[in-house]
Order: sequence, then C-alpha cells, then structure tokens
Amino acid sequence: MKIGALFRLAVIVLLGLFLARPDWFEWLFAPLTRNGQAAIYTQNSLLNLTLNHLMIVAAATLAGTIVAISLAILVTRPAGREFLPLSRSLANAGQTFPPVAVLALAVPVLGFGTAPTLLALFLYGLLPIFENSLTGLGSVSPAVQEAARGTGMTDSQRLLRVELPLALPTILAGIRISAVISMGTATIGSTVAASTLGETIIAGLINSNLAFVAQGALVVGALAIIVNDGFVGVERHFSRYRQDQR
Repeated sequence: MKIGALFRLAVIVLLGLFLARPDWFEWLFAPLTRNGQAAIYTQNSLLNLTLNHLMIVAAATLAGTIVAISLAILVTRPAGREFLPLSRSLANAGQTFPPVAVLALAVPVLGFGTAPTLLALFLYGLLPIFENSLTGLGSVSPAVQEAARGTGMTDSQRLLRVELPLALPTILAGIRISAVISMGTATIGSTVAASTLGETIIAGLINSNLAFVAQGALVVGALAIIVNDGFVGVERHFSRYRQDQR
C-alpha cells in the first residue's frame, strides 16, 4: 500500500476514534492547557458538532453546485451567451464580500443560526464551481459535438450524454475546491450561533485554552483532507472515462 493511502487511512481511523472516544486522547491535549483547564471540549458532543458542520457544508456546496452549473450551461448555449458577463459578475460577487461581512448583513434578515452561515458559504463557493464548469463545457471538442449531432441527438441529449460527462472531471475539481474552502470557512458560523466545529475554537479563544482550539482545528483539517481525497478519487475515475471516449 502506498504511503499516501496509508496516511489517508490513518487520518480516517484517528478521526473516527477521536470523535467516538475523545476522552482517550486527553493525554495528548493536556499539555496545551493551564491552571487545571479541561483538556477535552465537553460543552457539546464533538461528534454532533462534526455532523452538523458537514451537513452545513454539504448543503451549501450542493446549492452552489446547482446554481453554478445551471448558470454555466445557460451561458454556453447560443441563446444565453450574452448573459456571460452578468453571470460571471454574480459568481464573483460572492468572493468580493468576506464571509464575515455576509454574516453581519444576513443576521438582521435571517436571524442567528444556520441560515446566515449557509448563505455565506453558498456565495463564497460559487466562483470556483462556475469557472470550472465553464472551462469543462467549453473544452468539449467541436468534433465530438458534431458527431453527436450526426447521430440524431437533440440539444438536451447532447448536453446530458456528451457534454456534461466529458466536462465532469473539471466540474468536480471546482466542487472540490469549493467544498474544501467551505469546510474551513464554516467555522465562523459559530459566531452567529450555528452549530459547527468553530464552537470549540471560539470557546478555546475565549478561555485561552489551546486544547479546545487544537481540537476544532485538527478535526476540520482532517475533514478537509478526507473530502479533498474523496473528490480526487472521483475525478480520476471520470478522467479515465473521458480519455476512453476520445
């Protein structure tokens, strides 16, 4: 087994053990505490925080994927090309405002909790998915599209059976980037009472407890590694499919 695969397996196993039995790792975090502070965060279940964190990131990434791919499809059709500058501006707008600013603006309207966090992550993750979708759809060979037309495929059939499958590796790369960015960015959601792993980090900062900060940061980092590697594996699978079709 390759070293990289062993490392990923070790990350998954250690993360699972830590979330299931964090008390087993108390000895590891104890040196980061002082004046008798608790070494393990117990105000909320780390497993519950992790699951909530993942659900928020997944929901925001899914919504961003649907909107970004839909916009990319629209502007790569002859009838929608004139909307490309507007669509690109909309996708860029999410990166223009920092997520913290989006949270501050959204809370008066949406209230505290998960909703403003979802909005911030959705807007922040649009750009990489949109740009990669544009690149993927634009890279489909005209000869392949012409061959599809020659078989009698309709525009919808060409999109679903030819263009999207061939563009999928590039689109997935954009989704991967968006998901990994959101994994870290979601921690700020706890500043507006969203249940994320940022809760442990904020608690650690407030109480000057580095153990809590380390726990939140390490779990988020491990999740980012796992998500990134999962997407990379799927990308490779579809890249082989794309090569086979050429």
